[in-house]
Amino acid sequence: MPWMRALPIETERLHLEPLRVEHAVEMQSVLSSPELYVFTGGEPPTEGDLRARYLRQSAGQSPAGDAGWLNWIIRRRDTRSAVGYVQATVSETDGAMVADAAWVLGVSEQGAGFATEAAGAMLDWLRRQEVSAVVACIHPENLASARVARRLGFTRTERTIDGESVWELRS
Repeated sequence: MPWMRALPIETERLHLEPLRVEHAVEMQSVLSSPELYVFTGGEPPTEGDLRARYLRQSAGQSPAGDAGWLNWIIRRRDTRSAVGYVQATVSETDGAMVADAAWVLGVSEQGAGFATEAAGAMLDWLRRQEVSAVVACIHPENLASARVARRLGFTRTERTIDGESVWELRS
C-alpha cells in the first residue's frame, strides 16, 4: 500500500519540517537531556544513533510495508531552531485509517504550548488525510503529556500498553 508522505506544516509560531537524516546533527542537542527519558526509559541518543534512526524513519513506512511512518521536526518560526518532533504511525484497521501519535519537546522549550500547537497541527493534517482515529500512549505519571492530550481532545481509556495509558481521539 502506498502510504501518505509527511509534508511541511505551518502554525502561528512553528514550522513542522518532514524528517531528514541531516536533522540528526541539531536534534542530538535537543534530545540530550536525561530528563526526557524519565518516563520512556533509555538515554540520550548520539548523533550516530539519530542518523541510523532517521534513515529508517525517513523511508516513510515500516519494513513490512504495513504501516506508514510520518515524522516532523518542530522548528520555532522566530529563531528557526529545532525544538522537538511529532510523529504518527498510520495503519489500516477494518478499512479505516488509524494513527498512533507521539510528541517530544526539548526540555528548554517545554511549558510554552509548543507541544500542543505542533501535535494539534499534525492531528489536523492527519484528519485531512482521512485518518479517523488517533491513539497516544502516555506514561501515567507524565502529567505534561497528559495535559497536551486533554487539550487536543484525547480521552484516556482503561487500556494500557507496556505500562502506558492509551488515550484516544476520534474524528
